[in-house]
Amino acid sequence: MSQVKIYGVREQLLPIRDQLSAVIHGCVVEVLQFPENKRAHRFFYLDNDDFFRPATVSKRYVILEFLMIEGRTVETKKRLIRLLFERINSQVGLALSDIEICILESPAHNWGFRGMTGDEIQLTYKIDV
Repeated sequence: MSQVKIYGVREQLLPIRDQLSAVIHGCVVEVLQFPENKRAHRFFYLDNDDFFRPATVSKRYVILEFLMIEGRTVETKKRLIRLLFERINSQVGLALSDIEICILESPAHNWGFRGMTGDEIQLTYKIDV
């Protein structure tokens, strides 16, 4: 299981929403081996005045927060982060300095979906990649 939260300034993020979502999903499918039909993205549009950013970034700055069931190797997570940087930069046009990524993991038993806990459900994809 994985969900993605994407934060950014509304005027900057809204025009690239669909393209950014497609790039993120492509990376997740490739690296985490998710099914094509398994996309859970939520966009959080902030007013410029409500999004305090480091002085080293532009108004295009975005934060990607991945919530995942634990089980992926360190190398898999690093590969995902590197591919996200590469493709968001080349395909969406965001500067590397305007992309921040965080992966947050929790045990399967902390998740609940389809009426069950994550450690009880039979997933159609692998977690231990």
